[in-house]
Amino acid sequence: MATILEQKEVVYVVSDSVGETAEFVVKAVATQFNGGQVEIRRNSYVDDLEDIEDVIALARVGRSIIAYTIVIPVLKEYLDRRAKEEQIIAVDLLSPLMNAFTTSFNKQPHHQPGLMRKLDEEYFKKIEAIEFAVKYDDGRDPRGILKADIVLVGVSRTSKTPLSMYLAHKRFKVANVPLVPEVPAPEELFEIPRKNTIGLIISPDKLNEIRTERLKALGLGSQANYASYERILEELDYAEKIMKRVGCPIINVSNKAIEETAGLILEVLKKERS
Repeated sequence: MATILEQKEVVYVVSDSVGETAEFVVKAVATQFNGGQVEIRRNSYVDDLEDIEDVIALARVGRSIIAYTIVIPVLKEYLDRRAKEEQIIAVDLLSPLMNAFTTSFNKQPHHQPGLMRKLDEEYFKKIEAIEFAVKYDDGRDPRGILKADIVLVGVSRTSKTPLSMYLAHKRFKVANVPLVPEVPAPEELFEIPRKNTIGLIISPDKLNEIRTERLKALGLGSQANYASYERILEELDYAEKIMKRVGCPIINVSNKAIEETAGLILEVLKKERS
């Protein structure tokens, strides 16, 4: 017959979400006691009183502790009361810090489970979109056109790259394609829905100004063909023909900040896709 000392030590991890946070904390504490040789039983997505009763029924047998991360008030209060009635130690891992936030920062918690996982998912979507924008920047791989949420097209120096990165931070996968008369536009551009593409145009004067400053920064003469009016007009004419062939919405980026242009892009896409 097993003695009390031989009974298994169990920590019931209870959460109204996944329970990863509580389990991590329990493991961290357990390692301070004989190398962490304690059984952890996770009870995830606890959302009603019956779930609480199931845990109580298990925990009152043997040597057990309940460690929980429950933010739904009615469930937390019920678990606290039932654990006290059954003389089970139940440790609330969130409330002390949540109370400190409320007291120090004068803010009230949402009491909504799963918010951290939602934030994590949003974070990874952003990282994925940023990596996408880098991979498919400046027409490096036309296959990105078929995978993108948004495809930006325009001549050089129409802010395609910074716009791609800005929109990526808003979790849009963006590919951008430079339009150059000597380089045929990728066929993928004509295979995707027109609503996925945005054409970027700019006034010849503004483009000349930007390109001239760019050449100076590179230590090159301002008379280079890249900044000449003749070349600029040729490129803009070619780009306009491609955009008309695609049938995409067009935005003039002259004298617009990146944030302003990005806002216009999102407004246009919303109208096009509604």
